[in-house]
Amino acid sequence: MPALSKPLSEFVTLDKHLSPRGIHFDLSAGSQVLPEDKKTENYTVVLSQGAISVRRNPGDILFGMGQSPAIFGLAGAVMKIQQDYTLTTESDCRGYYLPVQDTLHCLTRYQLWREAFYWVTWQHRMLEVRDAQLIGASNYHQIRSTLLVMAKWNDNLRARVGVMKFIQQRTNISRSVIAEVLSALRKGNYIQMEKGKLVSITRLPYDY
Repeated sequence: MPALSKPLSEFVTLDKHLSPRGIHFDLSAGSQVLPEDKKTENYTVVLSQGAISVRRNPGDILFGMGQSPAIFGLAGAVMKIQQDYTLTTESDCRGYYLPVQDTLHCLTRYQLWREAFYWVTWQHRMLEVRDAQLIGASNYHQIRSTLLVMAKWNDNLRARVGVMKFIQQRTNISRSVIAEVLSALRKGNYIQMEKGKLVSITRLPYDY
């Protein structure tokens, strides 16, 4: 498995065994994935279609954005998640969720530990990449790395998420600094935006 490639074949295998036990959902954009009486620490969420934002509580801090296919909370089947998170659909989404006890049962019964390890390892690598982009980096490099992340999204997701809001939530940089950098990049024809949304990136200079 290449270091940064999403382990898709492992996802298919996990999905095959987890899906029959799941509570399936078909949600429009802007919906919470889990009902209010259910906490993320107790559930594994599998996203088959769409994109979801993950926000840490309290404070509504943007933790990350995930595009299908994806599994959230898989490690919670072994070790209880300590933080409280809210999963919100950023597009029309399909998937399902199931109690972590059922996830653990499936992993054990069908010997899916290899597939689970691949998936959790890939998530860990993604967190390493994110930390390298944000921790100890200058304001410009945080903005630059976030724009590059957004450039990898599909067109539908980019058309929904405002550049300014997403950068601020991801980095906590002030709106005035973000606006100044975005304005300079647009004037230099490095990026193209329309109605506050990212359309394309020509290239981004390493230094500002």
